[in-house]
Amino acid sequence: MLHDELRVFSGRANLPLAEKIVQHLGGTLGRMTVGNFPDGETSVRIEEDVRGRDVFIVQPTCPPVNEHLMELLVMLDAFRRSSPARLTAVLPYYGYARQDRKDVGRVPITAKLVANLLTNAGVHRVLALDLHAAQLQGFFDIPVDHLHAAPVIVEHVSSLNIPSDDFIVLSPDEGSIKKALTFQKKLGGSIAIVDKRRSSATETSQANLIGPSLEGKVVFIFDDMISTAGSVVGAAHVAKAHGAKEIHVCATHGVLVGPAIERLKNAPLQSVIVTDSIPLTPHKQLPKIKVLSVAGLLADAIKRIHKNESVSSLFV
Repeated sequence: MLHDELRVFSGRANLPLAEKIVQHLGGTLGRMTVGNFPDGETSVRIEEDVRGRDVFIVQPTCPPVNEHLMELLVMLDAFRRSSPARLTAVLPYYGYARQDRKDVGRVPITAKLVANLLTNAGVHRVLALDLHAAQLQGFFDIPVDHLHAAPVIVEHVSSLNIPSDDFIVLSPDEGSIKKALTFQKKLGGSIAIVDKRRSSATETSQANLIGPSLEGKVVFIFDDMISTAGSVVGAAHVAKAHGAKEIHVCATHGVLVGPAIERLKNAPLQSVIVTDSIPLTPHKQLPKIKVLSVAGLLADAIKRIHKNESVSSLFV
């Protein structure tokens, strides 16, 4: 049962996920009106008293990123001026996470900029899900609870009862090896790696396969997000060329921008498994896409934070 001192509110970025979270908590969403002025500026009004309450705001900064980020900042300012006891931003998806370093000259580190904006807007704590890089936690000068969707994905894949001898975890590139090893440790089977070469920010090429034979195997590709789908689809084609019987892709965040839907539609994939960290618009809902909910995971974390209990047991 949702305690009176705990209130969960949501912006417009992923209202269905927020509603599922409060259902798991046994309550209802806090009352708040979010809209736009005629010139497009964000308008926010909190419709209930939050003084002294433990407030959680659910708002992934998914596309359109700038609009959802600005909406979150305006909401945070409204709550900060309403005197809650604690203000936590629940970010199922953290936009700008890939701009986390200066890999060439004269570019911003936007992931740090967004962390500063959230902190200056008045948030006391951040609850995030599968950050693009774990070190982003260090960009904040406030506590960050970093959850992983792996338990939800592992439960689904385990339910398929694929024999260990037929199961291959395929890392789509060298940078995803650690994630692939995490899943392989929990699910069994063998591990293989695609040698990926990046030619630009949006284009990659898959060169070689490192590891055991994929002939007649069931291959699962795990990644933190599917953006343009270039990496996972390229890895799927490599797996198909090496004789894989079935190929499945699992990712936490289905960003699915640009040519992603067309690529996934034409790829040799039996299924694409993502979570509801980002809502899928109707044109993105392909028959092969299956959505798993992380609402229970986030609700459990919110309950533990509210009760000042350990959240680390939810980590992978």
